[in-house]
Amino acid sequence: MSATRVCGLSELVQDEARRVEVGGVAMAVVLDGNGDVHAIGDVCTHGDISLSDGFVEGETLECWAHGSAFSLTTGRPLNLPAYEPVPVYEVVIDGDDVLIDPAVTKSL
Repeated sequence: MSATRVCGLSELVQDEARRVEVGGVAMAVVLDGNGDVHAIGDVCTHGDISLSDGFVEGETLECWAHGSAFSLTTGRPLNLPAYEPVPVYEVVIDGDDVLIDPAVTKSL
């Protein structure tokens, strides 16, 4: 699969997560306070909870249900109760287009 447009850069709100789905893969896309765009798996590894409904702080996305915070750059949980990472996807910005290929994950 090749990279797919998931939204426009101008559609993202700084420090808020947005849920997108590409090829059946749910992701949380975040424009952080530094202007960087991140894409991580949208399902918390502690429970079947959508991370895009959570809270962005710096370079973390916190699950609203149980408080586990995940690194937007590595996908690793930074606190319990989650202990398994979520996938982190490569993001390409082309003009105003945010492109993601769910088959291309970043190495931890």
